[in-house]
Amino acid sequence: MQSKIVILGEYGSELPSGKYNNMTNSGEAMDSIQYLSQFDLLQALDRNDLIEMDELTSITIVPKQTFIQRPETFSERLFFVKKGKVRLYKLSAEGKQFTSDILGEGNVFGELGTISFGTRAHYIETMEESHICFIDNIRFEEFISYRPRFLMSLLRILSSRIKSMSQLTQNLAVGSLHDKLIFVLLKLFDEHGIKSDDNYALIDIPLSHQEIASLIGASREAVTVALQELVKEGVIHTGFKTIHINREKILARCIK
Repeated sequence: MQSKIVILGEYGSELPSGKYNNMTNSGEAMDSIQYLSQFDLLQALDRNDLIEMDELTSITIVPKQTFIQRPETFSERLFFVKKGKVRLYKLSAEGKQFTSDILGEGNVFGELGTISFGTRAHYIETMEESHICFIDNIRFEEFISYRPRFLMSLLRILSSRIKSMSQLTQNLAVGSLHDKLIFVLLKLFDEHGIKSDDNYALIDIPLSHQEIASLIGASREAVTVALQELVKEGVIHTGFKTIHINREKILARCIK
């Protein structure tokens, strides 16, 4: 299935019909402010700041398998994922995809002035229907200039993202195929895992073997064999585009 493209217009001028940033109902406005307060990044703001932040943002409903950005359509702005999941990836000269990250609810991405999450050269595509919140560029720069606590929160999240990407690059560069696979599965579990009553927990992202291969820079065939070996060891359970992992067994395997 070919992905579509949504071009998010400057200051929301070209948004598709899913836009719902102009809320006239006070209850809806209250829900919007409550939603913003749940972002880790925005917890440094008081209620008045959240109200002002709400005025700076617009939310767009983006269908599944739709590009939010391609490298040639990049424009400076910051995005929040209110609902859904997006995939960030690059293409090699041969057209092979390499997935840099999968971001879920509460995550921020994009670039704005000196604030950069390193997404300029990426394809950014929704993995499911997603609610994407983006910020008025000019007013946001003025907003952060008077709120040092918020800026520190932004820098903390940016630092954490850079550290995570550095660890991913290091592990994918020097590890064996199994090491790469286990590292990525643990990363996905930490970010998108749903615990259950038994010892196995679901990675709440539908992943094909090809999509896993693009996360670790391997062939689909090699990933299929490696996953089957982990299943035999009882480290993971797999189904149609689903993976349940036993974190304790994975960590014990890493220690060996």
